Amino acid sequence: MTFTLYPAIDLKDGQCVRLLRGEMDAATVFNDSPANQAAVFHAAGFSHLHVVDLNGAFAGQSANGAAVKAILAATPAPVQLGGGIRTRAQIDAWLEAGISRVILGTAALRDPQLVKDAARALPGRIVVGIDAKDGMVAVEGWAETSDMKAVDLAKAFEGCGVAAIIATDIGRDGLKTGVNVAFTSQLANAVTIPIIASGGVASTADITQLRAAPGTPVSGTILGRALYDGDIIPAEAIAAATA
Repeated sequence: MTFTLYPAIDLKDGQCVRLLRGEMDAATVFNDSPANQAAVFHAAGFSHLHVVDLNGAFAGQSANGAAVKAILAATPAPVQLGGGIRTRAQIDAWLEAGISRVILGTAALRDPQLVKDAARALPGRIVVGIDAKDGMVAVEGWAETSDMKAVDLAKAFEGCGVAAIIATDIGRDGLKTGVNVAFTSQLANAVTIPIIASGGVASTADITQLRAAPGTPVSGTILGRALYDGDIIPAEAIAAATA
């Protein structure tokens, strides 16, 4: 299985930011031009992009649409988008706008039938985002923790055409403490859906560890703060992912 790297562009108030543990008041602005950041990542050799509308995740509807469209215009790379997408109309609108894959997080827990129906109708275009705190699913921009286990939610989407599951350990997100290989591997071995790791990636060693995890291979990882801070060098990360 190909191991794909997804540099993250998190959007807050039209700017490219990174959060600590998903807390909106703990945002660091890294670029006031998300489109420029997208172009930088493409020039560095990354083949895909992961974009999240943080305001949208809390509002339940798109809040950084102009920035997303500017990103699409700035790079030929496939872009997967999440944050506040809760209806089929929103899904269709973003796919028509040029988004490659739509990420459904809160909707996956609140309205799983929407996810299944969309995945069947749009094969390869729907990604489920499972954000977990101590193994339990968190929703509404991580503001609420449910009583659903992450692994159980992942299993609920077997066989309906979901393209991938992004598994985020909230407790590590933005902290550069190392990715939770055990949690990611548990999900990868529990379902046949490709699993993308997220949260805490600190160095290229995390990429190597994810690729070496026992059992079903992890399909990729999202790169965030460590990439922005310079702890991860793009060429080295790409080499680690393809070695």
